[in-house]
Amino acid sequence: MDKILVLDFGGQYNQLIARRVRSLSVYAEIKNYDKITSQEIRENNYKGIIFTGGPNSVYDPTSPHYSNDILELGIPILGICYGDQLLAYMSGGEIASANNNSEYGRTNLISLGGTILKGLPKESICWMSHTDYIKEIPQGFVTTGYTDSCPCVAMENNEKKLYGVQFHPEVTHTEYGMKILSNFIFNVCNCTPDWKMDDFAKSSIEKYKKELKDKKVLLALSGGLDSSVVALLLNKAIGKNLVCVFVDQGLLRKDEGDYVEKVFKNTFDVNLIRVDAKARFLNALKGVTDPETKRKIIGKEFIEVFKEEAKKIGNIDVLSQGTIYPDVIESGKDASAVIKSHHNVGGLPKDIGFKGIVEPLRDLFKDEVRQIGIELGLPHELAYRQPFPGPGLAVRIIGEITEEKIKIAQDSDAILREEFLKAGLDKIANQYFTVVTNTQSVGVMGDARTYGYTLALRAVTTDDFMTATWTKVPYEVLEKISSRITNEVKGINRVTYDITSKPPATVEWE
Repeated sequence: MDKILVLDFGGQYNQLIARRVRSLSVYAEIKNYDKITSQEIRENNYKGIIFTGGPNSVYDPTSPHYSNDILELGIPILGICYGDQLLAYMSGGEIASANNNSEYGRTNLISLGGTILKGLPKESICWMSHTDYIKEIPQGFVTTGYTDSCPCVAMENNEKKLYGVQFHPEVTHTEYGMKILSNFIFNVCNCTPDWKMDDFAKSSIEKYKKELKDKKVLLALSGGLDSSVVALLLNKAIGKNLVCVFVDQGLLRKDEGDYVEKVFKNTFDVNLIRVDAKARFLNALKGVTDPETKRKIIGKEFIEVFKEEAKKIGNIDVLSQGTIYPDVIESGKDASAVIKSHHNVGGLPKDIGFKGIVEPLRDLFKDEVRQIGIELGLPHELAYRQPFPGPGLAVRIIGEITEEKIKIAQDSDAILREEFLKAGLDKIANQYFTVVTNTQSVGVMGDARTYGYTLALRAVTTDDFMTATWTKVPYEVLEKISSRITNEVKGINRVTYDITSKPPATVEWE
């Protein structure tokens, strides 16, 4: 199988680059620039290397660099943004500060042709994000693209198979980004598109039938995509020797606990233990308003509940986790040191006595996990469920968490989802939910004065959740949602719609 190495220099889009490469049916893996040597790169037989972007200047002595011997490996290299500047710097070029000519966002790219920009029109849109630029290209390179503000936004040295682009081809805002990546991967690196997901589930089931034979495996099941796919995969491999613990902390969406239990226990006959821990979590959260403190309390309580259940079960050989590739990358370490549930609560309990850890999905991205889930028969609602925060509704309730506010969050969220589904907006918005604010205001219902909470609606459209725009919801849909919530949800007398994109805001409020 052909492989592309994505060498991470701190860029915010490093995962996106790897995902784009994999979408071309070529396997890509990400390594931190200081975690792999040139010798290891050679031994791993990578067909190509991509230098990612990064926030630094190549002249900053503290910025990430790599030894020049990587240029002598004979492996094609594509530098992106900072990676482009680093490639030029390592090859003898000159980098300068753009001062007043910095470029951010959509920019008009003028193509002069060449290997990497082959097939692009003379003018197209690219996505820029840089302050420094290549003032003088290295000897042996030629400029193949420019903008009004930047004399070199694409360069190449075909003899050494070194290429660079100042913009970001991996983001959807760059019109011909996939064409550029395709040119590098297939025309330069000569990769074969043989990274297929079709047999992953089958081969994994056979693998764990052998590896986990006669062993008891414990999995923290949240009902989220990752842990759900692991549950189905291991259930097919070892049956009742898989024990799934579902900790219901009372902060799930309306009827979600019952739904998860029904799907896994009744439909798939998974060995599932549901723990009703609502009272315990609410008691621990009483009086707490700070969002970070909420998260820590929820994480700590989850660990304690999980430990208690594991000890009740006894004789557990292996812990399984829904760790996926982004978790491995973001942790910067072996992700097995983290219990991967819907909390992402760090800190594996050392006194439970697991003899091993199994992470069937650790090399996969979210969209690849979803594909496996569908193949295993995961219901559409679970396979395509929206991202749900680890602490659950706790981060969608501003201020102290009470039973009254939880009910408001659950009921209002259910109405929002129902109306979005009716209007077909579930196919447009990538995430949508309600937020119970801590603001109360005067209202009137019937002839009576009310003093209720203000509820915020949030819906965003995005490809990768790194950036997001607020979803343009028709006024009549917003009106219907507002009317239903104020009439059906006790305690709400005012509804607002959050029209802030990311950045400057985040998707969630806390």
